[in-house]
Amino acid sequence: MKTYKEILEENRAWAEETFKKVDNKLSAVTIRSRDKLVDGVGPDGKTHKSVNPLTWTSGFWGGMNVLMWEYTKNEEYLKTAKRSEELLDEGLANFQGLYHDVGFMWHILSGALYRLTGDEGSKRRNLFAASSLMSRYVLDSNFILAWNGEVQREKSIIDCMMNLPILYFASDVIGDDRFKQIAVTHANMTLENHIRPDGSVTHILNHTRGTNEVTEKVRGQGYGVGSSWSRGQAWAIYGFAISYNHTGDIRYLDAAKKVAHYFIANVCDDWLAKIDFRAPNEPVYYDNAAAMIAAA
Repeated sequence: MKTYKEILEENRAWAEETFKKVDNKLSAVTIRSRDKLVDGVGPDGKTHKSVNPLTWTSGFWGGMNVLMWEYTKNEEYLKTAKRSEELLDEGLANFQGLYHDVGFMWHILSGALYRLTGDEGSKRRNLFAASSLMSRYVLDSNFILAWNGEVQREKSIIDCMMNLPILYFASDVIGDDRFKQIAVTHANMTLENHIRPDGSVTHILNHTRGTNEVTEKVRGQGYGVGSSWSRGQAWAIYGFAISYNHTGDIRYLDAAKKVAHYFIANVCDDWLAKIDFRAPNEPVYYDNAAAMIAAA
């Protein structure tokens, strides 16, 4: 079997040509959509639509521009990333509406900008978001609360594994392991309760507050209770790999491998991932994002 480096080398010309096309397109779009938190294309198929600063995807556009600036050094991408930070400040001002996805929203943008530029404003934004996530930790039940509201007060979610890096970041930056301790405790809960013996993943769990008991496994985004939502599988692969990088705990690496084996065994012959690996054979619906996240 070829190594990934050999495969990459064989496809280098294609990858470089594809990236060139992306850069050519985005170098114009980044200027045109600078004052938006982009989340897809509008009804006309040409202009971008914008999302509320409290939407979980609101940091994606800025994060994408950070990556493009890092690789190209085109200052227009950096300008858009910084403008995205300013637009996201409305989310920090209305912090009572924040939920577990602050890592998706700020760490890939402000966290990345601080790492690459040392900007103190980016650092403060990311620490604010980390503090918000830390405050969601349920002390007597060992999990990070996913969402807000009375009916949501007992739920943990596999997606949160992707938000733990902002807690590791905070501990590293301020030299205080409290944030990391919460990240590790939540990762341990996820390892014990969200990962099934065969490597498939439960999307949402209900917990009994005041105990460590899981009372219900919820369908969530999957086809049904006990199903296997492919993007949730990908969150687990990526999230546990990141937690292993930050802690060195081999259990997290083993969990990432276990879920990855299940993912690979269940993709279609063309390597596309169905939205749910346990959905009926017909009709077939794919989730290309799940495949990309797992590959990353």
